Amino acid sequence: MGNIMMFSEINNGSVLVEGKTKVVKDIPAMPGRFLVGSKNVITAGDGLKQDVIEGKAVFSTMTTCNVFHLLKACGIPVAFQEQVSPSHFITDAKEMLPYEVVVRREAHGSFLNRYPHLSKGHVFPKLILEFFAKTSGKKWKGNTIPMDDPLIKFVGGDVEFYLPHFTQEQKEESVKTGCKGYLFGNKPFMTVHKWNFFTTDNEEKLLEQMGQIAKETFLILEKAWQLQGKRLVDFKVEFGLTDKGELRLADVINNDSWRLIGEDGSYEDKQVYRDGGNLNEVTRKYRQISELTNLFTIPKQQIIGWVGSEKDDKLFLHNTLADTGCWSFVKEKMIVYSAHKEPVKADALLRDSIQAIPDSVVVALIGMSNGAGPTLSANCIVPVITSPANAKEFPDDIWSSLRMPSSVPVMTVLNPKNAVLAGLQILAMRNPGIYAKLRLKQEERFVNVVNI
Repeated sequence: MGNIMMFSEINNGSVLVEGKTKVVKDIPAMPGRFLVGSKNVITAGDGLKQDVIEGKAVFSTMTTCNVFHLLKACGIPVAFQEQVSPSHFITDAKEMLPYEVVVRREAHGSFLNRYPHLSKGHVFPKLILEFFAKTSGKKWKGNTIPMDDPLIKFVGGDVEFYLPHFTQEQKEESVKTGCKGYLFGNKPFMTVHKWNFFTTDNEEKLLEQMGQIAKETFLILEKAWQLQGKRLVDFKVEFGLTDKGELRLADVINNDSWRLIGEDGSYEDKQVYRDGGNLNEVTRKYRQISELTNLFTIPKQQIIGWVGSEKDDKLFLHNTLADTGCWSFVKEKMIVYSAHKEPVKADALLRDSIQAIPDSVVVALIGMSNGAGPTLSANCIVPVITSPANAKEFPDDIWSSLRMPSSVPVMTVLNPKNAVLAGLQILAMRNPGIYAKLRLKQEERFVNVVNI
């Protein structure tokens, strides 16, 4: 009864915003906090298609809260605070920013209408980032526009407005003819100078931050879904500001927000409803996806750095973890011990460390003699990467790390930083936080060679 009374006290505020699928209220007893409640409503086609799905509010809220718990654990600044009922959670986003941010790994949906030369499912090595201006009533700052939520592009000092998707007439024609290129080569229907577009001095900087946060968020969820046997191909997110003006990833992220593809190649998200799927099948998928998000987590992992003496570089591991931003996702343990002089004690130290955290990688930076890395590898089940510290001065010594007997699967990487990065890549296969940090850095140098 106490929890029910607590929720009833939270749920007595005024309605601030009410849409088709959710409602936002203030919380008089908690200044700066707001209550978001989901509805059992699903829509498509800008609200032209609408149905009630029993349980959708609970499924959508569970998905959103599980996603935000994961993102919060990964250091993403989220507005989500806590779940207070099966269909309600608390947020600290006071003011929503008038943008939808879309991130794409594959070409689907309206993107194919703008780039019909791409095949459905075309994979982008570098994430595609798009911004849409949130509007209503086909108005933007008093200007009449042909369609709400236009795609916006920043070109030099101007902001260009484009149709976000087909008109209803084009959709109907496309169904008949199979034509998908109505938006290809589409010219902007309106262009304004960016100083007439932005309403605050820091809005342009906020957009840049939103783009970076959205991409890192996508990468976290991309790996989280890979671990569940699904492919996240695109998503839409929104941002807000706290009463202190702090940027937050806000609103909801659930099965209405993304396109998700299962192992059989079928959609597992709202696209099933858009495509006219049976409501029972839509309900089943929403329930299944919400349950799978219960498995989203950051695993307990460890990198064991091993040096043979106090003279060796004991900071190589720490410095690389700091440079990559991965230090908060993996435990760092440095062992300084000679595996040559006291191999029995060294073996005990290694076994105790792995027993404490089995999901580990060992990176050995060994000087004088390179045999310690192979010895460690022969005596444990976790990956061991050795980096011969004296390879430049004594290049012949590297053979003691390369020519191994059977059952000694040690890996040799000359650069210590690359050795740690290799270890992080191994851990990233199971860790969404590490994966996002490493992939985001990689994508800075990637190029989508297909003309878009």
